[in-house]
Amino acid sequence: MKIQLSDHFTTTRLLRFVFPSIVMMIFTSIYGVVDGLFVSNYVGKTPFAAVNLIMPFLMIMGAVGFMFGTGGSAVVSQALGEGKPDKANQYFSMMVYVVIGSGIVLTLAGLLFLRPVAAAFGATGEMLDNCVVYGRIILCTLTAFMLQNVFQSFLVTAERPQLGLAVTIAAGVANMVLDFVFIAVFHWGIVGAAAATAASQLIGGLIPLVYFIKPNTSRLQLVKTKCDTHILGKTCMNGSSELMTNISMSLVNILYNFQLMRYIGEDGVAAYGIIMYVSFIFAAIFIGYSIGSAPVIGYHYGAGNHAELKGLLRKSIWLLTLWNIVLTSALMPIRQLINLAAVLPDGCPFSLLVLPRKTKISAQHAVLVLY
Repeated sequence: MKIQLSDHFTTTRLLRFVFPSIVMMIFTSIYGVVDGLFVSNYVGKTPFAAVNLIMPFLMIMGAVGFMFGTGGSAVVSQALGEGKPDKANQYFSMMVYVVIGSGIVLTLAGLLFLRPVAAAFGATGEMLDNCVVYGRIILCTLTAFMLQNVFQSFLVTAERPQLGLAVTIAAGVANMVLDFVFIAVFHWGIVGAAAATAASQLIGGLIPLVYFIKPNTSRLQLVKTKCDTHILGKTCMNGSSELMTNISMSLVNILYNFQLMRYIGEDGVAAYGIIMYVSFIFAAIFIGYSIGSAPVIGYHYGAGNHAELKGLLRKSIWLLTLWNIVLTSALMPIRQLINLAAVLPDGCPFSLLVLPRKTKISAQHAVLVLY
């Protein structure tokens, strides 16, 4: 049975509605992990460290898409709740067009400052070259990546979360397959890793764009519109929390990598990258829930259903608290395994639970980064 934004949301109905968004974000995190595993196992430690060093800079630029997606979905769903579907389509279209324009500008700026930024992070020699090669290829599809982040939210607002999940799975599978083909078969190295990621971003961004351009049966469609600075400002304000969350996470990664390059070098950056892959998967659950539930809240806010909003708040607090407890408890055995790996000699099978087999960095580095 199809769930609509206007429905009354019990806990079960809410979980069913947000489930595709949660799975979508988990898949996004997992195929990022697979990308790193292929680089570390088939290309080497230095390219793997280079990817992890420059990735936070690329994520900061792509975070603008999260801002317009989460902030915009709240504004658009509010308009739908107020019974203004034409306004909702105009607002939606304006945000998509603004993201495309912003993506082009950020791409040009990123290409201009990529090498100085990588050098400022501490990259030199081969590592600096790898950062630039990987970054330039990813920046060429930055606009598609930003659109992917936008449509992850708007497909939920359009009551098509299953389509968003299908697109994400398709992009993830493409990334994994192309990683194997480009890296393990063609031996393209870090160029292959970047090309595989870029291809997945094109799939994730362009398929929903085509869907909304063509006539469809969802609540949203791309139409002619004009710039509304008031709505644009409201969107940026609503999405500023998600923007700052992504920027702050990336800045923390940048600072960690900068210090690790000073005191440990490439080994430390590579080890920290492994730990961050694990944390991304866990954080994806909460990000997915926020993406899936935001349009529901926006719709009932616009419709003036205050009792429903209070119920959604209570259910969200209860669910997020429960998941925090469960996930924290699940992490404890993993930490014990890492502690065990730290006291075992390199090459011991337990070390494989923590580190890819060819990174040639000790488990002690992973434990040092974890603490």
